[in-house]
Amino acid sequence: MSHYVRRLGTAGAIQAQWLASVLIGAAAVAAVGACIAAALGYLPWLTLPLTFGDTTYEEAGRFVQIGIATLLVALASALPSGFRVLSLERSHRDFSICMSDVAEAYRICHAADRAGAFTLSHEFDAVRERIRFMRDHPDLRSLEPRILEAAAQMSTVSHEMAETYSDENIERARGFLRQRQDEIEDFRDRIVEATSQCHELRRWLEQVELEESIMESQLTQLEEQLGETLEKLGFVRERGNVVPMSATAAE
Repeated sequence: MSHYVRRLGTAGAIQAQWLASVLIGAAAVAAVGACIAAALGYLPWLTLPLTFGDTTYEEAGRFVQIGIATLLVALASALPSGFRVLSLERSHRDFSICMSDVAEAYRICHAADRAGAFTLSHEFDAVRERIRFMRDHPDLRSLEPRILEAAAQMSTVSHEMAETYSDENIERARGFLRQRQDEIEDFRDRIVEATSQCHELRRWLEQVELEESIMESQLTQLEEQLGETLEKLGFVRERGNVVPMSATAAE
């Protein structure tokens, strides 16, 4: 709807410019004709006495009339270049509007193609099927036939890409990636749990080794104390066995 409003506004501006150009041209022709007729005596000159200080110029109207005619002729001589600029602007605006319409129609048609709305494989039938789809679409039914045809041809050319990146394939790829992501999250949780258990086992091993070292130290001290006590009682330890000293000495 918006592009039709733009077109209507553009047409109104163009008509207003053409009307202004025609009025300027007609005024220039009339002013020049009036000057020529006055010079030949068929029409009177413009009567416009001007006073500057104490001096009054009775023939000032003649010069004002000639000046206005000269100004209008100058404006009219610039009209052809203005027409060319206007024509270029109009052609550029029409091209932009047509291209925006084609792009919008192609976007909707390509989205429908990705969703699997078109089934015909022959090129002519595929183009006709797409044109029929766009004519039935509420946002595209008012576009010109040549715009629909261009969009349909573009959609037909990109049909292979639409099949490759169809909604079904895209959703399947997303599902596969979601599954891989879930597996990665599960594997990360297992790694975290294994790391925690490894740290716990390492702390436990260090604690056990520390306790073993303490027990060995205590056992060594106990053996030394026991050996000193046995020597005082007259026993001698040989190769881990305790034997009594000589009997006479004991007696």
